[in-house]
Amino acid sequence: MDNCLFCAICNKTVDSMILYEDDVLIAIRDISPQAPFHILIIPKEHIDSAAELTEAHGPMLAAVHMLAAKLCAQEGYTNGYRVVTNIGPDGAQTVQHLHFHILAGRQLGWPPG
Repeated sequence: MDNCLFCAICNKTVDSMILYEDDVLIAIRDISPQAPFHILIIPKEHIDSAAELTEAHGPMLAAVHMLAAKLCAQEGYTNGYRVVTNIGPDGAQTVQHLHFHILAGRQLGWPPG
């Protein structure tokens, strides 16, 4: 999609610190981390938000969560982590490309926000 930052990252026309990449997903470090370990897992397919997901996206969603567990374990964050996706303006979505924040490395409070 034109003018989509995350599509540009996936297409490597914008530099980013890539931690993982396969045919479906890319994982990068967040440029404004909110925890000691804060990464983004981004589907390469342009999907505006989780509100547009269909049953066909099930395998991709499973892959997101398996990758989150793998990367957190590799970094030594075994006491837990949080997976967040923001949807729409009231949900604080700022980039209109589905992505998942993975936060770990500190006690995360509840309720968030």
